[in-house]
Amino acid sequence: MAKLKANLLLNAFIALFLISTATAAGESPFIIAHKKASLTRLKSGAERVSVSIDIYNQGFSTAYDVSLVDHSWPQDAFDVISGNISQSWEKLDAGGVLSLSFELEAKRQGMFYGAPAVITFRIPTKAAPQEAYSTSLLPLDILAEIPPEKKFDWRLLAKYGSQISVISIVALFVYLLVTPSKSSGVKASKKKR
Repeated sequence: MAKLKANLLLNAFIALFLISTATAAGESPFIIAHKKASLTRLKSGAERVSVSIDIYNQGFSTAYDVSLVDHSWPQDAFDVISGNISQSWEKLDAGGVLSLSFELEAKRQGMFYGAPAVITFRIPTKAAPQEAYSTSLLPLDILAEIPPEKKFDWRLLAKYGSQISVISIVALFVYLLVTPSKSSGVKASKKKR
């Protein structure tokens, strides 16, 4: 009896799950946007920020009048070097991908916390435009003081190299004397027969 109830309850949960996934997916686009940035230090001391935003339509229908705007880069802190911080497309098909890339040059030093980009699109079944947001950026340390890397000191090797090599050779010789040889063990077992 308990097994029958458990089986009936499991079937009910599976049916509810299938119904909910079918209605949740629906016939609408599902927009996902990923924003990423990388810093590049130039020899002149300036720093460039390369930004890339990818928009994915993971839904089952096309999104129309897609536009992307990224106003998270203040003009007093960044200059646009190449590309645009906004762009529009006629449509984004189901399973499709759109990309926007631009490059900025930093004007001042400090931590920068980027806000998500805003994507607006239209669905034929709804009159109001829909909004989606990209992922936000991790904090960027613009024009940070980077300490020089500590390099290997070759003077130590020149000063103590001969002592280290003698100690290594002696240690290897002692190791070879202490460990038994496999060939002598095989010969000893043959003599006992």
